[in-house]
Amino acid sequence: MAKEQTIVTGMAGRYATALYELAKENGTIEEVAAALRSFRDMANESEDLRRLIRSPVIPAEMQVKALDAIFAKAGISGSAANFLKLVASKRRLFAIDSMIRDFEKLRDAERGVTRAEVTVAHPLSDEHTADLRRTLRDVTGGKEVEVTTHVDAAIIGGIVMKLGSRMVDGSVRTKLNSIRTRMKEVG
Repeated sequence: MAKEQTIVTGMAGRYATALYELAKENGTIEEVAAALRSFRDMANESEDLRRLIRSPVIPAEMQVKALDAIFAKAGISGSAANFLKLVASKRRLFAIDSMIRDFEKLRDAERGVTRAEVTVAHPLSDEHTADLRRTLRDVTGGKEVEVTTHVDAAIIGGIVMKLGSRMVDGSVRTKLNSIRTRMKEVG
């Protein structure tokens, strides 16, 4: 438990820890994680759902009723659905992204997994993704690494990588900006 407390803090961390402990006790960590991911994905795709989550003027009872309807269609049930409805009833739904992120941190810590966010100008092939995952595993001392890849043509080329609290920006855009800055200093 002491290990988990150092990973997550604040209100969102307390909620995430409570859910994680319940899921662990019930042996449903992976089911809860999948349901939370599904809910987050739905929120990312729906402006109406984001408005429901963020709006301070929608009463808690209406949020819970709306969530019931959403969960029935999306097939979200069990501990994850009960948790999300509890969060809504306590007027804390605005912090659900942080709660989900903290739940994932707890799950990753127990599984010995590190997350990396990678931004590239063009989609990576499966071979390049596997090579990247192997390289990051070596960097982390053998920990398993889950890689999330984002494509952003604005970086022109290269790679921007965030691994834990470390960030490496090897993008062509950054290098060009650096050269431009040095040229201004000289000229």
